[in-house]
Amino acid sequence: MADLDRVLVLAGGLSPEHEVSVQSGRSVADALRRMGVEVQVADVDSTLLDRIADDPPQVVFPVLHGSAGEDGVIREVLELLGLPYVGARPEACRLAYSKPTAKALLADKGVRVPRGAALPKSAFHDLGAPALLSRLTGTLGLPLFVKPDHGGSAFGAAPVASEQELSAALVSCFAYSDCALVEEQVQGTELAVGVLDTGAGPVALPPVEIVPDGGVYDYAARYTAGRTEFFCPARLPEETLDRARRTALTAHRALGLRDLSRTDLIVGADGEITFLETNAAPGLTETSTFPMAAAAAGLDFAVVCRELAHQALLRG
Repeated sequence: MADLDRVLVLAGGLSPEHEVSVQSGRSVADALRRMGVEVQVADVDSTLLDRIADDPPQVVFPVLHGSAGEDGVIREVLELLGLPYVGARPEACRLAYSKPTAKALLADKGVRVPRGAALPKSAFHDLGAPALLSRLTGTLGLPLFVKPDHGGSAFGAAPVASEQELSAALVSCFAYSDCALVEEQVQGTELAVGVLDTGAGPVALPPVEIVPDGGVYDYAARYTAGRTEFFCPARLPEETLDRARRTALTAHRALGLRDLSRTDLIVGADGEITFLETNAAPGLTETSTFPMAAAAAGLDFAVVCRELAHQALLRG
């Protein structure tokens, strides 16, 4: 069996999620070092390819969130370089990164998804914003939820209670993407369900219940200690939790992901589960749900990181 000695952790990037990625990268690097692995940490910039060429690592562990990190670009480059890496391949990243695409794929699998529409910024200019806003609220009703068609950490995402709020939410959304996903706002208990595969096939981790103090799981609620309560496993009937785990596994497989992922769900008052999105590169910070779920499953995060990196080495 090949020995794992040297890992390059990629963290940072140029997306708005830079700081979150840096924190995730620090967590992974510290975990691997605790397991006796030599770790280097690098950002994605014009020096990266020369650095890799001069001192190639055994394995790359990308912990990049947002564009380049989750849209498949960096994974394409790593494949061109012939370097083994942790996580999904480029084509799977592209599917998960596009929220409307992922939503359509899951709907085809029989999973409940929110009603909604993906509309580019140009549509509001070309068709007239007032008429289009009126049609959105008339068809989908209120409240709504607006988010960019890609990206994470709740950047550009906002709940909407009126047509006036919808207009403001779209302006904010278009600062992060040229296309907005406008959906009915599904009420209920928010869950994050991690999926982990260290070689024996994907397994869903215990679902994490998310209770932000302000009612909205925005950027501050995600990454400020004490702003959100987490319950793992979630305080729901076991049958409901089992269906949530199965839904996350369905998403992981339907999107062609590997190694790890996180699926966000809402459980309504009727117990029905609605798919929101799947993240191919889940946050791994101290306040992220994936490490929480791994701990609840009795797993050592450092061991998980080493096993993921070793599995990538064997694939390579």
